[in-house]
Amino acid sequence: MAEQFQSAVESSMDKTNLILKDIEQAYGWPKAQRNQSYAALRTVLHLLRDRMPVQESVEFSAQLPLLVRGIYFDGWQPQNVPVKLNRDDFLYEVRQGFPYDVEGGPERVVQVVLDTLRRHITPGQWDDVKDNMPGDLARVMP
Repeated sequence: MAEQFQSAVESSMDKTNLILKDIEQAYGWPKAQRNQSYAALRTVLHLLRDRMPVQESVEFSAQLPLLVRGIYFDGWQPQNVPVKLNRDDFLYEVRQGFPYDVEGGPERVVQVVLDTLRRHITPGQWDDVKDNMPGDLARVMP
């Protein structure tokens, strides 16, 4: 049983590092900037989570690696969702949660993280996520 746990944790760590590495590669950041890639992932995940209805949020999370799922649900208050955010509100909240100045600003952060997430979940689930976003935000989603 302990071996299964260790294997699950190691697999989740590998998948999480791959997601963070994908974000870093999109920006050309060295691994030394892992705090930035983590902050970008966490911020966008929380905004997606809070924008979706509870059931859709849970279904989306099931496709995330265990560690990323923990980040996703950290601080979640399901009784307060979905939060209505249009594209501008979403970008404003990204700027509040991601304190780094990067090329392309919050819009680029969102695009990089969403493109990375899209590659790690099924197309059908990604379509469901997009369907739960306001039209102006869904249009910028990969």
